[in-house]
Amino acid sequence: MIFVVALASLAFTTGEAGQRVSPHESTTGVIDGARVTITYGRPSMRGRRIMGALVAYGEDWTPGADEATTLETSRALRIGDVPVPEGRYSVWTRPTAQAWTMFLNKNADLFHTDTRNRPNDLGAIALQKRTLDRPVEQLTFTIEQNPSGTGGAIKMAWETTEVSAPIRVVE
Repeated sequence: MIFVVALASLAFTTGEAGQRVSPHESTTGVIDGARVTITYGRPSMRGRRIMGALVAYGEDWTPGADEATTLETSRALRIGDVPVPEGRYSVWTRPTAQAWTMFLNKNADLFHTDTRNRPNDLGAIALQKRTLDRPVEQLTFTIEQNPSGTGGAIKMAWETTEVSAPIRVVE
């Protein structure tokens, strides 16, 4: 049974000649001296309906493809109301049509189809959600310093949904 599941996962994540269907990338930003990096697979819409369909509402999802999306920080942060010590974490969300929640989990080395170990969560981060005027074809994370002061934001956009959370360095 495990062998069949492994083959199904391989078929889902690779194309011809074993190439990944979704490219893997990292985005890095510096927030008040803290280096924050998100590493993730970048799936594309490819004509599919995403939110509420491919990304099911009410279920946990590590945004991306293949290995679980990770966030790594060089300094202690506060994301939303949740303290985040320096380190590397897997990123999980629970989307609904109205609101999204993000969880950072101490177990960073997971596959996107794994189940997160909830006792290893740092806490629940309420995300701000907005609808975009034009669809974003490929899942995209950004880390942005506030241009007019301290702190910044982590943003994720795909299809016509953007979610974000404020981020600041903890001294």
